[in-house]
Amino acid sequence: MDGRQKEHCTQRQDTSAVRHRKTCKTNEGSECLSQPSNETSNGANKRIPKRGGHLDSPSKDDHVPVHTLVLVLVLSLCKIVIITLLSIWDETHFGKMGSYYINRTFFFDVHPPLGKMLIGLAGYLTGYDGTFPFIKPGDKYEHHNYWGMRAFCAALGSCLPPFAFLIVLELSHSTPAALIAASLLIFDTGCITLSQYILLDPILMFFIMGSVLCMVRFNTQRLRPFSFSWWFWLLLTGFCLSGSLGVKFVGLFVILLVGINTAFDLWRLLGDLSLSLVDFGKHLLARVFGLIMLPLFLYTTIFAVHFVVLNRSGPGDGFFSSSFQSRLIGNNLHNASMPEYLAYGSVITVKNLRIAGGYLHSHWHLYPEGVGAHQQQVTGYLHKDYNNLWLVKRPDNSDDLTGPPELVRHGDIIKLEHKETTRNLHSHFHEAPLTKKHLQVTGYGINGSGDMNDLWQVEVCGGKKGDPVKVLRSKVRFLHRSTGCVLCSSGKTLPKWGWEQVEVTCSPYVKETPSTQWNIEDLINPKLPNISLSVLKPTFLEIIWESHIVMIRGNSGLKPKDNEMHSKPWHWPINYQGLRFSGVNETEYRVYLLGNPVIWWLNLLSLALFVLMLTVASLAKQRGVKMEGMRKVHCHTLMEGGGMLLLGWLLHYLPFYIMGRILYYHHYFPAMLFSSMLTGTTDRAEPVQARLLMFSISACFSFYLFHPLSYGMRGPLAHDPASFMAGLRWMESWEF
Repeated sequence: MDGRQKEHCTQRQDTSAVRHRKTCKTNEGSECLSQPSNETSNGANKRIPKRGGHLDSPSKDDHVPVHTLVLVLVLSLCKIVIITLLSIWDETHFGKMGSYYINRTFFFDVHPPLGKMLIGLAGYLTGYDGTFPFIKPGDKYEHHNYWGMRAFCAALGSCLPPFAFLIVLELSHSTPAALIAASLLIFDTGCITLSQYILLDPILMFFIMGSVLCMVRFNTQRLRPFSFSWWFWLLLTGFCLSGSLGVKFVGLFVILLVGINTAFDLWRLLGDLSLSLVDFGKHLLARVFGLIMLPLFLYTTIFAVHFVVLNRSGPGDGFFSSSFQSRLIGNNLHNASMPEYLAYGSVITVKNLRIAGGYLHSHWHLYPEGVGAHQQQVTGYLHKDYNNLWLVKRPDNSDDLTGPPELVRHGDIIKLEHKETTRNLHSHFHEAPLTKKHLQVTGYGINGSGDMNDLWQVEVCGGKKGDPVKVLRSKVRFLHRSTGCVLCSSGKTLPKWGWEQVEVTCSPYVKETPSTQWNIEDLINPKLPNISLSVLKPTFLEIIWESHIVMIRGNSGLKPKDNEMHSKPWHWPINYQGLRFSGVNETEYRVYLLGNPVIWWLNLLSLALFVLMLTVASLAKQRGVKMEGMRKVHCHTLMEGGGMLLLGWLLHYLPFYIMGRILYYHHYFPAMLFSSMLTGTTDRAEPVQARLLMFSISACFSFYLFHPLSYGMRGPLAHDPASFMAGLRWMESWEF
């Protein structure tokens, strides 16, 4: 046989060996199936791993147990009972915002718009007309068709256990472990409570879990790069990431999780020397497109739809700049015309550039005794009002009624007289009501008469002496001549004596900040020619940028009010304190947000157990301990699958310790999803068939005991021995 015949024979034998490998039986009777070799994108022959991309998977088949998944989904749907006819807690916010979308009325919220848009869409498609006022928790819906909005949130909340089942199944290759994770969410009273009302939480958690599931499924496609399924899971991951961020900024945490996973994946590909740099570049560009460009495009599209739908003036106008307001139908700046420059004798409104800084405002009420001088209050007001009007005067009160108007320029000294009360804007060496290092600002004098403390110097930011003050476009500061301080909106809310309006002070810190910058929004002066304000409308990118600045500052400005219930991050994992959704006494219908204590404490124990097991496994691996068979698989599951879930829990929990805003108990629930999945994965480290029944019974019985918290209750409170919940108040901090 010549060399060519030998080579041809060898190739035929190799092909036959690849195509006709046989199934064999081991001594214990278990099947072992030798996998055919498959050529990867770089030409290297490698064995196709089982689910999750890992070799030596203990799974006997490679398909999802459909019947088990259907069971999980049915149980998830059955637990949701939408029965109460009363509005609860944050439904008064997010239900009202859904109504705003239906009515196309502009509003302000500290979260991105996707969640509220979907709530409004669900209501619109199910016949809700957007007329329920959503004034306070406990109001009856009566004839209003609210069920569609609740059903939408409940449907997304019901997807969480199936998602958890599929994620843990991919990571652990164990159906019992996946069932444990799913059952912890099915029987958690907290997840049920959040899912059956008009809230952003079930929508947010749906997209977070969808992102993780798609990421895990994409990882299983690593040996089939650029195939249809590879692209499908990559792009679906990007879609879910944009949804997560589009509901709340908390979505940044799951974006960071996917980003870290992607970075490790690319690092692994870079270390594969059989992969050319051109192929690596293709992998990199594909991920940039699917995980950065696509989510960014979808996120931007969300805001585009948001601005198109909400095109009518509403309660959110005052939080945004004057140029932003000029695009809103019904706003006094929409398609309006007014003078281009400020002149003496003009009646104006002055708006602070700080987010929620408000309009410069005064009224007949005086500061109370003991709060600075007993003079007229000057505040910041977030809404348009007649008491926002001020008259611009010369320092000597002279007013030439016959000559041409004289423009106010950079460096000029002026007086501002309140139009309604005729008192001048005034400051002096009395401390401000709340910001003690600042000086008090008051209204002083009568009919425009006052003293030297009424004089303010106009300063155009970035301008020079003689520059005119432009309406809407100029950033202006007002320097007090006598004290040297600058007019400021502190952003702090005054007590009830100040009608809970914003504190206005005179700041001794003259550095330019939005708090000390103002613009002229409205201007009335019949002597001046008008220009159309349509030329001042901002571009789309300017609108998006301003919206995010407003949301971020608004979020950071959320501070607890007097007697307002809030919690701290260390409370959450131990289930220390719940959250009252509705009702405060025994005659009212009460709903109380509290996680199933058995499940939450089991998750906490599993976190500690996982860290211990991970430490032992890492030490054993470092010392070269030989692990074979199932022990090797369990160790791999712990270190990779469990490690990813632990990272997810840390990313969704630890950042709250450094947040300055007010925090609530429900902020922990995204992290709780990861801890529940980690519990299932941790128990995968040992055979779990026997534990599954124990966990299910414990979680189900605990759910039976505490289910009135989710579905509502009446009668005596838990501290009353006559209450049917009396024996279940296991912690004094539980207030049901």
